Amino acid sequence: MAIKTYVAVILQFIIWSGFTLAQWLSGGDHFFSKVILFAVFFYLAFLLARKIVKSNRITLLVTMMSLCVYGAVHMLLQLLVPERLFF
Repeated sequence: MAIKTYVAVILQFIIWSGFTLAQWLSGGDHFFSKVILFAVFFYLAFLLARKIVKSNRITLLVTMMSLCVYGAVHMLLQLLVPERLFF
């Protein structure tokens, strides 16, 4: 079960990275459309983990854990690397 959980977390990190790319490409969109975009990616990450882990409780735990870790790393990188370096 540990290997399946690890695989689910790694694949969810790929999904969250895709969310960041999609959010960056849709930079001028309204807040509501970004919320919808997040909901779609969250549902996709949840379904992927559900398919691998096959347990609702563990799937929700893995999804929330990967989202929290990804959010923390994302905020840390925003603090360390200002956006003006890329433009």
